[in-house]
Amino acid sequence: LFDIEREINGLSPAQRHAVRQERSAPLVTELERWMIKTRDKLSRGHDLTKAFNYMLRRWSSFTRFLDDGRICLSNNAAERALRGIALGRKSWLFCGSDRGGQRAAVLYSLIVSAKMNDIDPQAWLADVLARLPAYPAHRIDDLLSWNWRSAKLRTQPAAA
Repeated sequence: LFDIEREINGLSPAQRHAVRQERSAPLVTELERWMIKTRDKLSRGHDLTKAFNYMLRRWSSFTRFLDDGRICLSNNAAERALRGIALGRKSWLFCGSDRGGQRAAVLYSLIVSAKMNDIDPQAWLADVLARLPAYPAHRIDDLLSWNWRSAKLRTQPAAA
């Protein structure tokens, strides 16, 4: 299944759906049959039986990718996005106070917003913090991450 997904990566959702129906659906059907057949040969308390039952109870969720070309087979992208939160969770317990935790949440939101706008958070924060004291209050929105590139370009002198 993952080999097929690698082949169709980058295709339109309609094309991915068509390939999945043609090539992946038969494999998924075969997998389900094999899991049921194998599970029925094992004892109820066997760890593999428990794993198969877990998967089979969620079969419609697992096979959802077959019906929609926009859905990924794996959740790797979501897990990567949450990795920073999981890694920092232990450190965030020691922010010092509720206000410290609130400040950390604000900073984290700013950093994630910059990343979502394809901006290096460190470069953006360094530039904004350097410019902020002398920046006109009525134009402060220019320094938000989604406006920053164009604002930075407007303030740079033209090349000769």
